[in-house]
Amino acid sequence: MIVFPAIDLKDGKAVRLTKGLMETAKIYSDEPWELAKRFEDMGASWLHIVDLNGAFAGEPKNIEQIEKIRKNTNLKIQLGGGIRDEETIKRYLDLGINRLILGSIAAKNPQMVKELAKKYPIAVGIDAKDGKVAIDGWGKSSKIDAIELAKEYEDSEIECIIATDISKDGTLSGLNIDFILDIMKASKKNVIASGGVKSEDDIKKVKENGIYGVIVGKAFYEGKIDLEKVFKNFV
Repeated sequence: MIVFPAIDLKDGKAVRLTKGLMETAKIYSDEPWELAKRFEDMGASWLHIVDLNGAFAGEPKNIEQIEKIRKNTNLKIQLGGGIRDEETIKRYLDLGINRLILGSIAAKNPQMVKELAKKYPIAVGIDAKDGKVAIDGWGKSSKIDAIELAKEYEDSEIECIIATDISKDGTLSGLNIDFILDIMKASKKNVIASGGVKSEDDIKKVKENGIYGVIVGKAFYEGKIDLEKVFKNFV
């Protein structure tokens, strides 16, 4: 199991949102690269980054901070937020990003994403509210069923699916394990659990259920989880 510490970037700063709402942004660091270095020192091997401004704009918006993180750590990085075309994928790979997360485009144009996954290290982000996929930085709900979308990628070459229950995200109310397992079953892919992690019990559940990975955000920032201890005990 891989534990992915999360850095969400808004206006060059590391923030966390509640339920994906931009107006709820709470700043945790003015220097995100320092946070990334701290995660590496704690024992992280991977880092999960979301360009929040990019997710809403549909194009990269926090490149400078992403470059700083890349230059100052040896962490493997998976990155999402506003990646909607092959040109952006190539740009990030040239920067040294290890895996790109496609969300909105993965819902709107699965065939294109399947083709891209044959050439590049792609993860699909399935972000759902009440079982329906949210797109464009979670700004819009679609009529696409999250489980049906997961099935769509069963025979693809994507590396994994990142499954987020938006109603849980940033709430410290616990993971929706059933949702994660349903996505796993439907896609038959490695799945990274995201949204609502509140304690080591959530991480334990992820490991016990054979889930590939888990993203830890607000629980770390609010002092609910000791990541150093987690890396020693669970990874």
